[in-house]
Amino acid sequence: MLLQDYAAQSAERRPDALAVALGDERLTYADLERRSNRLAAMLVEQGCGPGDRVALLTPKSPRASVAMLAALKARCPYVPVDVDSPAPRVAHIMRAAEPRVLLATPEAEALLEGIVAEGALGPDTVIGSLTDGAVGTRAAFTDADTEALDGAPPAARADPQDAAHILFTSGSTGIPKGVVITHRNVTAFVEWAVSHFGTRDTDRVSGHPPLHFDLSTFDLYATYAAGAELHMVPASASLSPRGLAEFIRAGALTQWFSVPSVLTYLAKFDAVAADDFPAMERLLWCGEVLPTPVLAHWMRRLPHVRFTNLYGPTEATIASSFFDVPGVPEDERRPVPIGTACDGEELLVLDEHLAPLAAGEIGELFIGGAGLSPGYWRDEERTDAVFVADPRPGREGQRVYRTGDLARMDAEGVVHFLGRTDSQIKSRGYRIELGEIETVLETIDGLSECAVVGVDTGGFEGTAICCAYACVDGRELDAPDLRSALAEQLPSYMLPARWIRLDSLPKNVNGKIDRPALRERFSET
Repeated sequence: MLLQDYAAQSAERRPDALAVALGDERLTYADLERRSNRLAAMLVEQGCGPGDRVALLTPKSPRASVAMLAALKARCPYVPVDVDSPAPRVAHIMRAAEPRVLLATPEAEALLEGIVAEGALGPDTVIGSLTDGAVGTRAAFTDADTEALDGAPPAARADPQDAAHILFTSGSTGIPKGVVITHRNVTAFVEWAVSHFGTRDTDRVSGHPPLHFDLSTFDLYATYAAGAELHMVPASASLSPRGLAEFIRAGALTQWFSVPSVLTYLAKFDAVAADDFPAMERLLWCGEVLPTPVLAHWMRRLPHVRFTNLYGPTEATIASSFFDVPGVPEDERRPVPIGTACDGEELLVLDEHLAPLAAGEIGELFIGGAGLSPGYWRDEERTDAVFVADPRPGREGQRVYRTGDLARMDAEGVVHFLGRTDSQIKSRGYRIELGEIETVLETIDGLSECAVVGVDTGGFEGTAICCAYACVDGRELDAPDLRSALAEQLPSYMLPARWIRLDSLPKNVNGKIDRPALRERFSET
């Protein structure tokens, strides 16, 4: 099974059914299949061969989803790019990916000019336009330009082990790292998810994450597999919590999937009414911890909805574990578990010698199984550092991924996330898990979001504990108030020494709290 087969099979079963929509741009499955076949033929005409990369400088749109399928049909992995990123960062990605073809839309004109000026593209790279009027194009790939081409899919097919896409994520060195994801990596998760969630052709699925974020991979291909409708969330809807809630309501969405900060945002502004979103059946989140008080808020408002926490890094493809929340949490101070492994996946909690730990003991979380990426694009050293040999007897030749996350497995086999290994600091001689401080902070009424980071002081104190927070509108909470509330539940050595109140916490391109930015801000004070 290849990823493009999901859309092709749905086009055979339900050609006139809506496949993907964004505002007035709507494509049926027949449209999706016909246009992607023609665009694939154009890519081949332009010299694309097996394994060549097709870069996509386009925001989320039905047209972009056509380009993704076309690249796959041409046996080329696609490289989706954040069009809001600065040109120097995208230039790094282009130099690493060396795309054979780069497809752009007018929204990326300035970015395209910037990376061309940086000299980041090879002399043989074909720069093409997916719409009329993109700047600097050497070829056109619009619907009108491909209309005369054969509408049949290319005869040659990729292997399921071939790369489907390369997702560039933030690197600790400041240079983006490319995670290679194969067809088989994605289909393994999609097959499990469609079965577990019961996705069907009557579903109306949200498409909130941008296309360069791996959560969107689930939105796209699980929707195609079920023959359902994907409703991409326009950027304008996310500017207002009530606008986003109305998008969900008016679209009669049956499934919502996003990072937790979006759910916190809607809860903060009380945008969801009791028994709201009557069509919704499933609400899923992934990418970071959802504060338990926020989850309880949603579950009380939407008692008819099934809530699921998904966990997994990009390197293990979308998600590796799940926890279906059985009911409104009784203790809002306790984080929701990340649960048990999805079919075909494995979660291991190991000590520093890569030996398994007993139930209840804290160690580093490792992932094995079907979702494991082949590694980082053209970076063997970095790949070998985190994709390590499976230490268990009889597993020779197999690998596991070192997540850098701290976890424990309880007696029932349920895994609990405890934070990052690099979020465990030493301050004044004490070893402290910063996630524990955040968990207590999240129970304080009036806080809308918070983050605790460690900043090296270079002195006896070791690492200073620093807290950034934002308040619910109309609430006035200062640092002494929060410190006093924390002191009721935590020892004095765990209380933050530095505080800063913000209107909202900085976010990275994937909507997660930007902790490096916070550390830098505290370092400057």
